[in-house]
Amino acid sequence: MNPRFFARAATVALLLFAASGSLLAQTGDGQQPVRTPPDTQDPNATIRIETTLVTIPVSVLDHDGKYVAHLTKGDFHLFEDNVEQEVTDFRSVEAPFHVVLLLDTSRSTNFKLEDIQKAALTFIEQLHADDRVMIVSFDSDIYIDAEFTSDREQLRRAIRQTHTGFATRLYDAVDLVITERLSQAQGRKAVVLFTDGVDTASKLATMQSTLGRVEESGVLVYPLQYDTEGMLAGPLGMGRGRLPPPIYRPMPFPRGGGRRRWLLDPAATQRGARHEDYVRAAQYLRELADRSGARLYHADSSGKLKKAFGQIAEELRQQYSLSYYPANAARDGAYRRIRVQVTPLNLPNLVVRARAGYRATGGEKHE
Repeated sequence: MNPRFFARAATVALLLFAASGSLLAQTGDGQQPVRTPPDTQDPNATIRIETTLVTIPVSVLDHDGKYVAHLTKGDFHLFEDNVEQEVTDFRSVEAPFHVVLLLDTSRSTNFKLEDIQKAALTFIEQLHADDRVMIVSFDSDIYIDAEFTSDREQLRRAIRQTHTGFATRLYDAVDLVITERLSQAQGRKAVVLFTDGVDTASKLATMQSTLGRVEESGVLVYPLQYDTEGMLAGPLGMGRGRLPPPIYRPMPFPRGGGRRRWLLDPAATQRGARHEDYVRAAQYLRELADRSGARLYHADSSGKLKKAFGQIAEELRQQYSLSYYPANAARDGAYRRIRVQVTPLNLPNLVVRARAGYRATGGEKHE
């Protein structure tokens, strides 16, 4: 046999082996380390056994509640379970987002509905043309008043058509928008929730289950809380600490479609009237904001409500994004606590908003 034939065959085999190694490196699923030949490996490179990237949106505000711009990567320190992490990617983000405007239109909002609608319309006007908004309202039922759209006129019509009902399916509404709508959206996501926080009629979700959903989803939740305790006294209520009159639940006929029939809802009648219900509601809304890395607002007046919507719109438009590979690579489903510190020169008393943590499940994580 010609010796040149063996030489060529050996060369071809080496080329095929190198090509197969290159293909493996390009198609790795992130669960195995990518290996390169020793003579071509960058001595300064870091080998990642996992490609689980954690990305945290961060807002930095001054003592007046205004967004602080022009910070650099060196101004941030990020800790997971009190262990400082290396920030591998840092960006100042001003990108479009998906936001659900979730409006409580139960009977407790009857005296606030006009203010709610005006403030919601103002919020719509402050958004960028490519931001996409969904309008959802809830009372005894949950209404998708407008799917995600950038059409401002469609959103305005949806807001104006909302009207008050009776009982309050708050937990069910939060669960629905997190699991069935925002889970399908790409990019940055948020919920702006206007409510007193008292649930009276949910059947599918609970306080704890929705907090877990929010925690796992990475969706920012901005509650705007208004106080209705003691405001139902008189013909429509019995005052603080006493049971209100019976609540009747509407049959789920489409909005604007004919007359509605009503059924007595004894479960809703027994909830939402006690002082402890309002204490629990305040705790729930605070935890929604804290666990998602957002901010709780108090909507005590129409002026405060408009200001709150304006601050939320600005905060959603302008955020920092910090990404890192956790030093603890175990994907054991445990909850990992996150803490972000900002230490720029000559800027004391800054407020940092970031989610409190995440669950270390498998797969790449984009918050």
